Amino acid sequence: MSRIDRRRLLTGLIVAGGGIIAAPPSFALALGEDKVRPRNLRENPVFLTTPFQLGVASGDPSADGFVIWTRLAPEPLAPGGGMPMVPVLVNWEVAADEHFRTIVAKGDAIAHPELGHAVHVEVAGLGPDRPYWYRFRCGSERSFTGRSRTFPLPGARTARARFAVAGCQHYEEGHYTAWRRIAETPLDFVFHYGDYIYEGRDNGDATRLLNGRPINPIRRHTGQEIYSLDDYRRRYALYKTDPDLQAAHAAAPWLVSFDDHEIDNNWAADLDQDGTPPEIFRLRRAAAMQAYYEHMPLRRRSLPVNGHMQMYRHARFGDLIDAHVLDTRQYRSDQVGGDRDGVPVPEVFAQDRTMLGAAQEKWLYDGLSRSDARWNLIAQQVMLMAIGRRDAPGTADLAYPMDVWSGYRTPRQRLLRHIRENKLTNVITISGDAHRHYAGDLIPDDSDQPVASEYLATSVTSGGDGTDAEDALARSIRFGNNHFLKAMTDRRGYLLCDVDRERWRGELKVLSSVTERHGTLGNHAVFVTEHGRIGLQAA
Repeated sequence: MSRIDRRRLLTGLIVAGGGIIAAPPSFALALGEDKVRPRNLRENPVFLTTPFQLGVASGDPSADGFVIWTRLAPEPLAPGGGMPMVPVLVNWEVAADEHFRTIVAKGDAIAHPELGHAVHVEVAGLGPDRPYWYRFRCGSERSFTGRSRTFPLPGARTARARFAVAGCQHYEEGHYTAWRRIAETPLDFVFHYGDYIYEGRDNGDATRLLNGRPINPIRRHTGQEIYSLDDYRRRYALYKTDPDLQAAHAAAPWLVSFDDHEIDNNWAADLDQDGTPPEIFRLRRAAAMQAYYEHMPLRRRSLPVNGHMQMYRHARFGDLIDAHVLDTRQYRSDQVGGDRDGVPVPEVFAQDRTMLGAAQEKWLYDGLSRSDARWNLIAQQVMLMAIGRRDAPGTADLAYPMDVWSGYRTPRQRLLRHIRENKLTNVITISGDAHRHYAGDLIPDDSDQPVASEYLATSVTSGGDGTDAEDALARSIRFGNNHFLKAMTDRRGYLLCDVDRERWRGELKVLSSVTERHGTLGNHAVFVTEHGRIGLQAA
């Protein structure tokens, strides 16, 4: 049966726990729900405390729906989240108003212990370009309400989009004030570029040094470095108990991607940073990916299979933005030089090196070439600008980070050349990972003319408060004479993008402090790109 025929067949139906039943015409539908109830299903569990302690979330929005998510965990840090090891029935509702006077979709989902009692409901058949509200119930317990929204129809003339870009949220190194500010801002969606959790052990009260600056933990991880599925589940639960993070999830739909710390620092395909045999590392990666899926509002197509997740995907916001969400971890070649910054050696330029893998690279190029949207957005994890560093003025050789695109020069050049040769003048890239704000233009190695621009969003907490003073890293970048770099700051915060048909505006949001609550929010810099004119201009 074709996808279109299946869609017509399902129109006007809703999937319930016991099968497919007719629904009123105004109802939407849910895709991928369980059609058969397990014999050991617990339909009316009794809880001593609410099982919705990890909040609610929505994600992967489209013009007719989104995913709604929760995970049952009355004791978030206990084994199994404090849940009985049986499947449990969960009811859900989606409404056209925040008071739930007009229910447009409802149904039952099953929280399976094999998936940590997580629930992913793919709601479809909703109206385009409008807000919806959702909630869950399990037994007599009800979740608080989340707010989501659908995207405009693909190709529909769209005037404006507003979204935030954030990530790198080390639990020990700061409060999630950035997420609270994002929750308070009316947005169409949020892009999380990765490093949702950090895999490291409890660092105790020890001070560590970053670029000569002390960082003191303000709260603590639990236990040792994480390896098992239960380890990863507890680490996500720890992070997700934060009320500011919960508020941001409940305020808008998210597009999520993972980077390295969801699994292990600087991992690449089947390789970790410690030289673990690939067949052993794949076991850890599979556990980490399952836990990631269990805690994110992802569609079933991203459910891990044989230790692999389908994470690169496309999202279209009317005729305004074509978003190409990349995966820069699962398919990449190993980093050169043991992940450290260094002067590029010939291997960095090898023709067979890849960042995306052949299939994803072709998918990206095809998507960029076919797009007729006003703007093309490449949403990914690591820096695309090639920012060189020198320890002192006049030093002959520039050093580059090897874990980002500058360590993969041939695939970087292919991407920028594709943009140039296809005369794409509307490409913006967003990324993260570096724990600083960077904004600048993208220049191929064989040219001095930009072909696109990049906003790299700073961390939510990783790196502590940061500083406005020029530290050793900032000084070495200045000595590198990176003329395409328009702004950089070592402050925590996020990126706010405000996009209309004529210009793309990027605000580099910064916080005065994350080690103290309620840091004040401001702009470090604001840039605009005019449609059809390549390059960032100060606003």
